[in-house]
Amino acid sequence: MSLEPAALLDALRSAVGPAQVLTDPDLRASYESDWTRRWQGEAAAVVRPGSTEEVAAVFRACVAAGAVVVPQGGNTGLVGGSVPRAVSWKPQVVLSTLRLRDLEEVDPLAGEVTVGAGVTLAALHAHAGAAGYGFGVDLAARDSATVGGMIATNAGGIHVLRHGMMRAQLVGIEAVLADGTVLRRLPGLVKDNTGYNLASLLAGSEGTLAVVTRARLRLTPLLARRVVALLGIANSSDAVELAGELQRKLPSLSAVELFFDDGLQLVLEHAGGEPPFREVHPAYLLVEAEAAEDPTHALAAVVQAAGDLVRDAVLASDQAGRERLWRLRERHTEAISALGVAHKLDVGLPAAALAAFVGAVRQRVERVAPGSRTFIYGHACEGNLHLGIIGPPPDDETVDDAVLRLTIEMGGTVSAEHGIGIAKTAWLEADRGAADVAAMRAIKSALDPHGILNPGVLFALS
Repeated sequence: MSLEPAALLDALRSAVGPAQVLTDPDLRASYESDWTRRWQGEAAAVVRPGSTEEVAAVFRACVAAGAVVVPQGGNTGLVGGSVPRAVSWKPQVVLSTLRLRDLEEVDPLAGEVTVGAGVTLAALHAHAGAAGYGFGVDLAARDSATVGGMIATNAGGIHVLRHGMMRAQLVGIEAVLADGTVLRRLPGLVKDNTGYNLASLLAGSEGTLAVVTRARLRLTPLLARRVVALLGIANSSDAVELAGELQRKLPSLSAVELFFDDGLQLVLEHAGGEPPFREVHPAYLLVEAEAAEDPTHALAAVVQAAGDLVRDAVLASDQAGRERLWRLRERHTEAISALGVAHKLDVGLPAAALAAFVGAVRQRVERVAPGSRTFIYGHACEGNLHLGIIGPPPDDETVDDAVLRLTIEMGGTVSAEHGIGIAKTAWLEADRGAADVAAMRAIKSALDPHGILNPGVLFALS
């Protein structure tokens, strides 16, 4: 039997304390719209539990009330997966993990640390750095993105070619299932073959199977020397070829980012700063190398050996110089959003198809949405491109469908790191196939039989 709305709110206040249940529309507003501004809905309440036990109590209250739970971390997602649905037949409760911010001491023998799901990526980097370690995942939203959200989306970012995605950093996990049951495998072991790897299963599940409350994470050696280069390139084909050369010949390589002149000019207009080169180049690779000893000579040697593939280059080994070059890449998303509500798409292509896709997708967008502005940037060695398209109305899916259809035609995936969310549910089966989706649904039904966890994410509401 379901509880009345007032009874649901009373149960939530009992679970987490009255101050941590937000019902005022002004207080809820920032939790109800995602970063892109394309997806939003209305929550019955926003709850902010401060412990794993409180998360479990929230689930029990929602099961009793017939309400659904929308888990949310830093709300930096781009596919609508962490905000209330615009249409729902049940009360929606946003469960924010931002108060789960415990940072345990770094284990220097194992090179690991256990942290709460609400810890931001920037705080994790600072905490690990103080103990002489780094963390293998980094991305532009580091000041807001949280560990729990990054696990839920299996976040990638700029160092995937060196360290892998978020799943590769997981050693152990604590999470709460939809019925309030707590899964706990902490501190975890690097070698552990005792059945299913539930931590790995939850990574990338987008809050549809459980809510992560704590995680045991693998750390990396904090390397002392780092150099960044910006390379001017003639075209996307040369950029892809050069990215492959760098990956083969430079062991210290940690990032290779691709963007184009239209995006560079937009960033300079939006954020200010001087152009990095006197001449304009059609494409750019931003390259980072890090090692215990200065990798500048090794990077310069590979660049020089590349010959005509590189039209111009600038290197920076000092912190200010490195940050200045990185801003040219990392402020793309912000600059595009300043133009209006963008259609943001995140696709993955085989390396051999990457350059052809860049040309083909611009043509495809122009065909279905004439006059649109299409900005492309991404992670060259992983075949992961981000597209920000300005022009079509936010609720017009025509351009999204055109891009995703082309991606599948060229052997790619409709989501390389942002997830499916609610934005791409119609494309999940086209990408993964009916058998895969049936297996996913079976797992979802087994762990969340009442369907209270993030309905409409991965699988469309029926």
